[in-house]
Amino acid sequence: LDIGSLKGDEYQIIESIKSYEGLENLPIIIFTERNLSKSEELKIKQYADSIVVKTAHSYQRILDEVGLFLHLVEEKNNSTETVRNKTLGSLTEVLRGKKILITDDDVRNIFSLTKALEKYKVEVVVAMDGKHALQQIKEHPDVDVILMDMMMPEMDGYETIKQIRKMPVFRRLPIIAITAKSMIGEREKCITAGASDYISKPVDIDQLLSLLRVWLYEN
Repeated sequence: LDIGSLKGDEYQIIESIKSYEGLENLPIIIFTERNLSKSEELKIKQYADSIVVKTAHSYQRILDEVGLFLHLVEEKNNSTETVRNKTLGSLTEVLRGKKILITDDDVRNIFSLTKALEKYKVEVVVAMDGKHALQQIKEHPDVDVILMDMMMPEMDGYETIKQIRKMPVFRRLPIIAITAKSMIGEREKCITAGASDYISKPVDIDQLLSLLRVWLYEN
């Protein structure tokens, strides 16, 4: 469901769909061209299963989300644990052996992201700031994707991404911007700086995994 053109009627449509007997658990994926406020996001998430913000790669993300829901529907007669393990298995196949550089000045964020990703057999490289990220990428030129916190002291994520994009070998490297800001125009600012995609804090791990699947499938 694209809510960009509904002009305020999006909640009514979602509520109507969920009110039909038998459709209470129908997966709904919301597609929007604008950054939602926290209150809008919370309200929509009462009814929708996933929210995809329009980017150059959002159609692949929608296909990814649809595929995941169809996989879960297909497995609905099996136990929840079996479904979870199969989903985990397919994710591990995509992520196994990949090298991810996490750049964040908050060690708690690094720890939580590392803990969430390591179960998928990825190798995590850590940078505590922008300058450290540039050093790490030179020492690990085989990195597959970068998770970049945008709000850091000294060299922030915007400047760091610009510096990375100046290196010809890293011009097409997937870089996912992570920011605490949910201001209008923030996503465009990240993309203009050279980020491949965007996710806001607190990071939704399922959404992050969806982004990683898209970018790593292509690479």
